[in-house]
Order: sequence, then structure tokens, then C-alpha cells
Amino acid sequence: MATMTDYQYYFLCFLLYFLSTLLLKSLFKTKNPLNLPPSPPALPIIGHLHLLGPSLFKSFHNLSNKYGPLLYLRFGASRCLVVSTASIATEIFKTNDVTFSDRPPLAFSDKLPYGRYGFFIAPYGDYWKFIKKLCNSELLSARQVEQSRAVRHEELTWFLRKVLESAERKQVLDIGAELMKLTNNSSCRVIMSMRCSDDNDEAERIRQLVKESFEVGAKISFGDVLGPLRFLAFWLYGRKAIDVGLRYDEILERVLKQHEESPQIENEDLVDILLKVYQDDKAEFKINRTHLKAFLLDLFTAGTDTSAEGMQWVMAELINHPFVFNNVREEIESVVGKTRLVEESDIPNLSYLQAVIEETLRLYPPGPVTTRECRQNCKINSYDIPEKTAVAINLYAIMRDPDSWDDPNEFCP
Repeated sequence: MATMTDYQYYFLCFLLYFLSTLLLKSLFKTKNPLNLPPSPPALPIIGHLHLLGPSLFKSFHNLSNKYGPLLYLRFGASRCLVVSTASIATEIFKTNDVTFSDRPPLAFSDKLPYGRYGFFIAPYGDYWKFIKKLCNSELLSARQVEQSRAVRHEELTWFLRKVLESAERKQVLDIGAELMKLTNNSSCRVIMSMRCSDDNDEAERIRQLVKESFEVGAKISFGDVLGPLRFLAFWLYGRKAIDVGLRYDEILERVLKQHEESPQIENEDLVDILLKVYQDDKAEFKINRTHLKAFLLDLFTAGTDTSAEGMQWVMAELINHPFVFNNVREEIESVVGKTRLVEESDIPNLSYLQAVIEETLRLYPPGPVTTRECRQNCKINSYDIPEKTAVAINLYAIMRDPDSWDDPNEFCP
């Protein structure tokens, strides 16, 4: 007896066959062909899906090395423009900034609890501009960063103490897991004034939910290749996606109620600031409670894994390059000494350490591919870019472009 996975596979094959008929009909109806960017040879139905491997940014990089820095790819019924050089990225981000200011919509966003309310995928408009302004003036202001300095220092001290204790006991320590706790604790305390990463606590649930949301989101988004039959992806995975959203909602609603019942007058955290905006009837844009929770979810999703992974890459490169490691130690000893920890106020005087961090971010950008969507028909490098085309800017490839960097694959602070 076939498993559910087998049934899904056979059903998907049938639908792809049906979809191919629709695609062929649409191709024959094209009267005014566009001058599209170069495109590798494609297969019927699936287009260029067979050229993608487990690592999307490396697959894009290999394709750009072979076919050029600006590519037009087809993944089933979806279309994507891939950008792999800084000069073309400038065309996207500066010359045509407003044209490419939208993000591709989240698959089935209208069916998910926060799908249409997140800031990171919000279309360019009043809400997006209002939240950006709020971030600059309040949430990420110099005052707020300075206010959270003590929290960051305390969490870092706790992390270093645990590392030293494990070393003294000669115990194996999972640095990756501890860095995740460090970034998650710091984020939780700055956002909602609670330490979250102790045993059996809220943040462990949040971390797990972030992981689940990425996994199920990728599966649902893959349904876009089926075009008009994309609903099948939601039929298979939609229930799990909704369940993840509802579990998020339970945690965040509890946090909001706690802050509403016991608001902080001094040392406001980000939830306090957001609640004041939410309760302000004269605000430029009236946000609702779902906007609030979706934005908090964006902060957790974007701020935990990326920071922890970046620190792991720094450590890995220092271990693999002892000469660089010794230079960093000598600089710290000359500027800070051996009797205290490095403070944030020391960083401007640690130029070599800054170079190490910048070089790590060049080789391992936290988000190796960033996406946009074309809001209207336009031209890039004399090529026609149709409206609603997804755009993938491959930062991984740009940061390893031999035309921009000497020895682009080498760690050279």
C-alpha cells in the first residue's frame, strides 16, 4: 500500500503535466516578445529547477559564473531575475529603488495569521514607511541602544562565565547553542524585558517555532512553481503553517497583556514603545494588534539566528588563521589590557578587530540572498523586466566577485 508521500508525488506529477499544457498555450499566445535578460537552457514544465542544489545562493553563483551576472530564470510558473554584481545591484537599489521597493509576497499570506502584516515583506506604502520611521526614531534610536547596553553586557558576561567554567572542568561545550542563547536572551530582554533561554521556557519555544516556520514556509512557497495549481502546497502543508502561527500568537498575546497590565514608565522596552503607538489614536498610521505581533515576530526571526551564526563564523576563521588570531589578541591587549573585558566603547579603537568582522560578513553574509519584486515594467541594462518579477540579489556572489576583490575566496582582513 502506497504511503501518503507516494500519493502526493503521483498527484503532483499529474498536476505538473496539466500545468505544462497551460504554459505551452500561454507561450504560443505571446505576440510581442520581450527583450529578456540571458537565460540558461530550460526544461519543459520545470524550467530551471533542475539547476538548483541544496544551497540556493551557491547554485545562483555557479549559474552567474557560467551565464553572466544578470539572469532570467523560470521555476515552473514562477519567474526570477538573479543579480550577481555590485553594478547591477546599484541599478536595483539606487537608480530604480522605488520600482524594486516591494518584496515578493509570502505564499498564501491571506490564509496565515500574520501573513499580510509583517514589516519585512510588507509592500512599499504607508505602513512600510511608518514602521521604518518608527524604527529609526524610537525602536533603534541611539537612546534605546544606549539604554540596552547594560542588558547586552550582562548577557555577554553570563555567556563568557559559562565558557570559562566549562574549560576549567574540561567539558565539551556546544558554542553554537550557547551563542543562540546569548542572542536570544539579549533580544528577549531588549524587546520585552524577560530572560527567555533558561530551561523549559518561552524562548526555547520561540526558537523552535522560528525553525518550524522556516521549514513549512519553504514547502508552501515551493507551491508557486505550480502556477494556478499552487493551492496544492497549502493543501499539503497549510494546516501546519497555521498551527505554527497560532502558537506564536499565544506567546506574543501573553507578552502584550503582561505589559498592558504592568507598563514601565522608565526603561521602556520595545513592547512598551509599540503599545504606546498602538494606543495612539493620532498616529500617522493606525496599527492593529496583529501588526504588533507580526513585527515582534519579525524581530525574533531576523535577530537570533543571524547574529549567532555570524559570531560562529568569526570564531571559525580565527581558529583557522592563527596569524590573524594573534593580531587580534595583540590589538586587544594594547588597547584594553589584560585586566578587563572589551567594552563597546573600545570598539572604535580596535580597527583590526573591526576588519576581521567585516571580512567575515563579506564571506558569510547573514542573508546571502535578498529579494525584491518589480512593481512595474522597467529596463535594467537595456533588458525588459516585467511587472511582478521576483528579484534575487545574490550578496554571496557580489561579495566574492573577482572584479571587486583580490583573492575573493580568501579570509584577508
